[in-house]
Amino acid sequence: MDAVMSTTSGSASVWLFLLFGFLQLLKLSGNVEGDALNALKSNLVDPNNVLQSWDPTLVNPCTWFHVTCNSENSVTRVDLGNANLSGQLVSQLGVLSNLQYLELYSNNITGNIPAELGTLTNLVSLDLYLNSLRGTIPDTLSKLEKLRFLRLNNNSLTGNIPMALTKIQSLQVLDLSNNNLTGDIPVNGSFSLFTPISYNNNPFLKALPASPPSSVPSTPPSSPATLSLFLSPPSVC
Repeated sequence: MDAVMSTTSGSASVWLFLLFGFLQLLKLSGNVEGDALNALKSNLVDPNNVLQSWDPTLVNPCTWFHVTCNSENSVTRVDLGNANLSGQLVSQLGVLSNLQYLELYSNNITGNIPAELGTLTNLVSLDLYLNSLRGTIPDTLSKLEKLRFLRLNNNSLTGNIPMALTKIQSLQVLDLSNNNLTGDIPVNGSFSLFTPISYNNNPFLKALPASPPSSVPSTPPSSPATLSLFLSPPSVC
């Protein structure tokens, strides 16, 4: 009897140990997104304390201000526009696999646009305009097949506009104006929809080619015999 009780007790201990480990694993995996956002917080200067609620000890970041989650407690929005933030973006943002809106416009964010943002395949809107970003536009952004709004205007971006971006068929709004971009403006794919206003004030960017004048078919001169058919009064029977 004692042996049976000892075996049962040992089995219960093993199950409890496994359950505890599983719960810890869930906690860790659930907080990966929180860790990523906390890395961003740690890299930013926040004089107005808009990130004060970003507590990395919580199970997930869904109760933090300026963060929105879906029903599965996964981050879908980060809204930090016009928040007087400075500092740099972090590569860890690339783990926010369900992120749809990354709104960091009208701040004083410096440094490069992380190439890891190209892993955010559910992203619909990337708004980084009115900052002090430098470097090039990452080619990896071409992987954002659901992207509809790409606004990077009013920064200090350099280099060419990646031709790969023309593969984003969902793109509806593009603003790259007021940067220091160079080279040719892509005109194929989704970029065929955009006008010069999307590229204004990039002094080293080659202008879009002028549209050829619409050809008007020339009317052959009418012969006197043909004219007489229209000018002669109708005959009276």
